[in-house]
Formats: sequence, structure tokens, C-alpha cells
Amino acid sequence: MDVRAVLTDVAGLGPFFAIGTGTAEAGERAVADLHADPQPLRERIAHVRGALGTDRRVAASLAFQGLAAHLVSAPYAAAVLHGPVPALTPADLYWHRGADGGWVWRTDASGLADAAALPGLLDGLLAPLVAAVRAQVPVSERLLWGNAASALAAAKRLVAAQRPAAAARAAEVARDLLGGGALAGTGELLPPRGRDHTWTFRRRSCCLYYRVPGGGLCDDCVLSSVARRPR
Repeated sequence: MDVRAVLTDVAGLGPFFAIGTGTAEAGERAVADLHADPQPLRERIAHVRGALGTDRRVAASLAFQGLAAHLVSAPYAAAVLHGPVPALTPADLYWHRGADGGWVWRTDASGLADAAALPGLLDGLLAPLVAAVRAQVPVSERLLWGNAASALAAAKRLVAAQRPAAAARAAEVARDLLGGGALAGTGELLPPRGRDHTWTFRRRSCCLYYRVPGGGLCDDCVLSSVARRPR
């Protein structure tokens, strides 16, 4: 399979897995630009802040989580379902603002990398974004990497739900990713519950969603585990 075929297949798993292919069009910006030009990221955080009625720190956390979900989900699903992964880099992954204010993604990467390259590929996409967010808003690096880990665990759940034959492979790939690099130590693997197969992820940090008006605790939040402890 080629990059287009792989990304077309995984896009069917849901919107966070969708990355289009083809040459960048007018108005699209490379992810690499976010590291040199802070304005688009500042605007994205402001959009989330206004939509949720929250403060900049919470907005920065949740904006990052949404972006991280897009950066993680498609390469991860490709590794699970196909083995080779699109060789994405910040220079050949593009975005433009959609009608709903969210970002729409495209790549002109033409090569596939071995699944063993996935940890480095994800670090290469996520680490500069972590730094770019923290350059604008004083939010914990540990919290942001916890958000990325949470996004990965959610992708694992979605892949397993929609492609049950790949559930064991999905758990294996996600476990390996969560055990190394910047994602190591972001959470723990517990016995499966709810919609999870093989294991359930519980993070060691909080994305701060509970501070959004009308918000609450996410299922994988460290604060949820504290709340469930017997008194």
C-alpha cells in the first residue's frame, strides 16, 4: 500500500484519524510553521477559550489535546492495521482552519516508514508542539504529555471497537508507545473496563477539563481515581 491508501483506510475510523493527501493548497500551513509563528496557535487557544468560557491555561491544555489527537491517531492506526506508517514530519504535514474553527489536515509525504519508527515519528511531531504551547501559556509539560497519552489511549479504544480483529495488536502497539520516550510514566495500565479491551489507561495528570463551566472529570483522570478511593 502507499501513503494515500493507508491514510484513506484509517480515516474511516473517525475524524481524529483523518489526514488528507496531496500537495498543500493555498492557505494551508505546515505544522513546522507553528514553531516559528505563534499567531495561529495563539488564535487556536483563544478560540477554545471563547468556545468553552474558560481561562487560558485550561484552553491551552484542551487545544493541545485536540491537536495531539490528530497528530497521534492516524500514524498509530496505520501501524496497527498496516504495519508501515506514513513518514510524517512537521514540514510535510499541513493544516487549514475549517468552517467550524477546527483544523483540517493534509500531508504530501510520499514515503512509508517501518512501524518501529513510530515512537520517533510521534516525538518529532509532538515535542515541538509541546514547546510551542508552553512558550505561550504556563502549562505543565507533564500535563501536556499526559494529554498526548490520553489521546493515544482513546485511539486504541476506537481502533479496537471498529476493527475487533485488531484489538490485541492495538493494545500491543499502544502499550509499547506508552512505555517509552516522553510518554513513559504518564499513566498506568489497569484491568479493562467499559469499552476497553486488554487494559484501561489511567493517567497521572489532569487535563483541567473539570475547570470548564459544566465540565467534569474524564474517565482516565488521576482525580477520578482519587474520587473513587474508599474513605
